[in-house]
This record gives sequence, structure tokens and C-alpha cells, in this order.
Amino acid sequence: MKKTKILKIFVGLIVVLSICGCGKSSTTKEGTAVKFSGGKISADTFYDEIKEEKISTLIDMIDHKLLDEDYKSDDDENKEVKEQIDSIKQYYKEKDQFESIIKQYYGVDSEEELEKMLRLQYKRTQAVNDYIEKKLTDNEIQTYYDEKIVGEMKASHILISVDVDSEADDEKKQKAEEDAKKKAEDIIKELDEGKDFAKLAKKYSDDEATKEKGGDLDYFEYEDMEEAFSEATKNLEVNKYTKEPVKTSYGYHIILKTGQKDKPKLKKVKDKIKEKLREQKLNADKSLYYESLISFREDKKIKWNDDKLKEAYDDYMKELIDNASGSSN
Repeated sequence: MKKTKILKIFVGLIVVLSICGCGKSSTTKEGTAVKFSGGKISADTFYDEIKEEKISTLIDMIDHKLLDEDYKSDDDENKEVKEQIDSIKQYYKEKDQFESIIKQYYGVDSEEELEKMLRLQYKRTQAVNDYIEKKLTDNEIQTYYDEKIVGEMKASHILISVDVDSEADDEKKQKAEEDAKKKAEDIIKELDEGKDFAKLAKKYSDDEATKEKGGDLDYFEYEDMEEAFSEATKNLEVNKYTKEPVKTSYGYHIILKTGQKDKPKLKKVKDKIKEKLREQKLNADKSLYYESLISFREDKKIKWNDDKLKEAYDDYMKELIDNASGSSN
């Protein structure tokens, strides 16, 4: 029942934007392409590296310089990068298969290039997370604490799953939903008649992991379960059960609350609240990721010495933001 945390390979597919007509002016070629606090990228370095004149290459170079300074590689980064590479190798064990797939999906030619890309992505994510958390207000944190934070709860449940084939038509799916809900409502009637919750769980529940324990889920935190389940449990008194079935992606639940621990102090859970608020903001607005990176670079006082490069950068970031905004709708 508890959410399973699954490692996901998160590497954004970068839209490559060619810089049409971005000539190498004699002043820029001989000087500095970009300056920022703590360093610079010379025009020579850039123009040698960017043979196809793609602005994404320059952005990667800039971010490597900026992020490597602020976010040193550590054991956490090493572990995550290794796990992501190993997860690809798990399915593509042969070297030629592996190299073919990373070229096709990630645009890199070798494991070394893939590792470099993943390390950059890891650091970008750190920078985005830090930037968003810095913008959180005390009021946002307090509101989340007041409304969402509760002590650990203990509950038992009876799950009635919706028994329908994924390829069934809408009419059959609707009928299966109605049947599952009706069965859950009938079980609640049995509880109202005084029947034992644990015995009914063993008899009816579709949760094979808990039914033989009378549906016992032990203690859990609010965010461990789907919100509808946690919210329903939070609103129950201890030793009371839900009078209406609770719908989640698993089906319909009858929940019996069996324990409640004290609410933790704000100081103890403040970091967790910041993490949750940050996740909410990123999920609600996918463009926030790119906007945060733009702000991060601006805070580093980037100075463009080539107007065409600056224009290409602005156009490229706008395209990424527009694409992300479209995916959020």
C-alpha cells in the first residue's frame, strides 16, 4: 500500500537549437565569450568546442563552470550517477547496444560523455532545488505545517480493487467501478452491524500483503500514502472507521484508525516541508525548472560579449520554457 520509491532516470531531452548566422566576429574570437563571477569562457574555447554552433553546448559549458564551483561532487552524486548508468546497462549489456541507445536517447557517444551529462543534470537539479527553497516564505511553510503535518497514524484497511481489464471499454470500466464501490459499501453495513473489522479484512480485502493481519498497515506518515487515504485517516478519531469508501488508484478502501502519535514540532519537520513545497511547485509548473536556472546564471553576473550569442541563448531558453509550459497544461 505504501508508495514505492522508484529510481527514475531523469535526463531532460535537450532541444538542439542551431545558431543560424552566428558568425565569429573578430573581436569576440580574440576575446571572451562569457564572463561570470569566478571565471570566464574564452571565445577560442567556445568556438573550438562548438563545431556545429549549437547554443546548448555553450550553456552546458557555462553551467559546468558555475555549478562545479558551487556543488562539489560527493558520494551522493557518485552513487546516483552510477545507479542511473547501471540501470541502462541492465537492459543493454553489450557495449555496442549500450552505446547505440545512449546516442539515440541522450545524444552522447560514450559512457564517459553520459556520465558527464548526468553529473551536470544532478548539479542543475541541486541548484534548482536550492533556488526554489530560498524563495519559500514563512507563511507557506506555516500553512503547510498547519494543514498537512500530523503525527504518525496507525490504521487497518479493507481494499476492494476495481476488477476490470485495462483494455475494457468505458462502459465495462464504469460497471466495475460501481461494483467495487457497492461491495465496499456493503462491508461498511456489516461493520455498522457490529461485525469484527479484522475478520472482514481477512474475508474481503484484496490487499494480499495485509489481509491476513486483519488489514493492519502499522504506523505511517501522511505522505507515505496517497493523499485521499491519508486525509481520510487524519480526519478519523482513533477506533473509528470511514462511513464511506475512500477512493485511491488501488480501488476503494474502508479505513479503521487504530493509533495517532503527537504532531511533531515545526522545527523538526521544516526541512521536509520545504522539500514537499518545492516538489509541489515543480510539478505544478514545469517551466520553473528552467526559470530557476536562468535566475541562477543571472545571479552569477553572466556578461555576454557577443550580441548574437545572447540572442541565441534567450531564444533557446524561451523555447525550453514554452515547451515545458505546454507539457504542464
